[in-house]
Amino acid sequence: MNPWPNDASSLADSIRAGETAAADVLEASLAGIDASELNAAVHVDPDGAREAAAEIDRRVAAGDDPGLFAGVPLLVKDLEDVAGMPTTHGSVVYKDAIAEQDSTQVQRLRDAGAVIAGKAATPEFGLVAYTATKLHGVTRNPWNLERTPAGSSGGSAAAVAGGLVPIATATDGGGSIRLPAAYCGLVGMKGTFGRIPRGPKTPNGQLTALRGCVSRSVRDAARWYDVASGYDARDPFSLPRIDGWEERLGGRSLEGLRVAVAPDLGAATIHPEVEKIVRDAADALIENAGLKRIETDVQLPEDGEAWATTGLPFLVNHLKDHWPDCKDDLTFEIRFGMEAAPVYRAWHAAKVERFRVEMNEAMADLFERVDLLLCAVSPTEPFAAEGPMPRHVGEVEVSPYNGGALTIPGSLSGYPAISIPAGLTASGLPIGLQAYARRHEDALLLDLALEMERARPWPLVAPGAPI
Repeated sequence: MNPWPNDASSLADSIRAGETAAADVLEASLAGIDASELNAAVHVDPDGAREAAAEIDRRVAAGDDPGLFAGVPLLVKDLEDVAGMPTTHGSVVYKDAIAEQDSTQVQRLRDAGAVIAGKAATPEFGLVAYTATKLHGVTRNPWNLERTPAGSSGGSAAAVAGGLVPIATATDGGGSIRLPAAYCGLVGMKGTFGRIPRGPKTPNGQLTALRGCVSRSVRDAARWYDVASGYDARDPFSLPRIDGWEERLGGRSLEGLRVAVAPDLGAATIHPEVEKIVRDAADALIENAGLKRIETDVQLPEDGEAWATTGLPFLVNHLKDHWPDCKDDLTFEIRFGMEAAPVYRAWHAAKVERFRVEMNEAMADLFERVDLLLCAVSPTEPFAAEGPMPRHVGEVEVSPYNGGALTIPGSLSGYPAISIPAGLTASGLPIGLQAYARRHEDALLLDLALEMERARPWPLVAPGAPI
């Protein structure tokens, strides 16, 4: 049975009011995980979760308010630490690694009453856009078990859309919140870089990867910001705290804001069916919100090869003490990256830096002309669960980097972006509409997504999810 067919916020409010028992919801969640065919949860801590849920119920009975996510069971993506649980990064190499402490985000969720039920599947080191590993196997999309929930937050998105938990943590370094959200019919908010801290022991990394959630509703994404965002001394790039995200949600008029619609961003080859769904959703959103459409040329730079090298130092750092003995334990993409590492030179880093500057300039130029940009999230509908990444869009051959060409601009520039459910393909699979705004305009994107949610409500769980 689905532990809660509505969103996480309504569940927390029901538990806080004493109308629903956190222990009962958790048991339904654990039973759903145990019976699921999705392979979304790769580690479960029933004893720890039961103890946490019981404590929430005791606090409510005593008249205490446990917090904004009181009693909500959730999964933490297996790239993020939960004290006492494995952090395997989806890799055989780290199959025995146990985290010593919670991440800053997880600690803040605990403080807000969330019940950590376990860990969610991720592709190896979060560097692949479908979720299938040698350690944990293939994770499946609840809308169609033959299709992928994307990556790298595929386990999180599958669990939320599949009715196993109402919300889950996610990370995004090139589309890993937005793509799984789009493929599973969820909301995926990638904030301005630094909005949610990444500590402790924050690596500089590619200066693109950030934390957040995949959620069933826009309200849940706003509440997540109220809990998880704000400065942390252990992340030198974290932004100052802003309060009242949920309270202010929907309070801003969008009328007259300038919007450009460019489904392919001038950088990707997208399927005609995807383009039609995205344009139809964009038209409806523009009309309902009273936005002002601006006809302007959108041609964002694209250099997938340069982008791919941004993660190489990160990967080498993880595997340097295990390579080459571990090569047979690695998935194809990760092994390929490690084999390419010896030819990495300063000019590769220089090419990435040039690409970063070009992207930032292009985004800055574009947002002098518009306030919002609407496009697709993925060029295609969800592809095969086992992969590989599509090399054709319809009859057109594409580069292996085409799948990320629509999401990489936000990651490379640090601009906020959100994936909003836009509609279904003829085969019944979800497609996401992506909206971009200027840095620090996260609240604008949440308001825009709320406008779409009100005008064209979407299913909160996949049709095949148990309810």
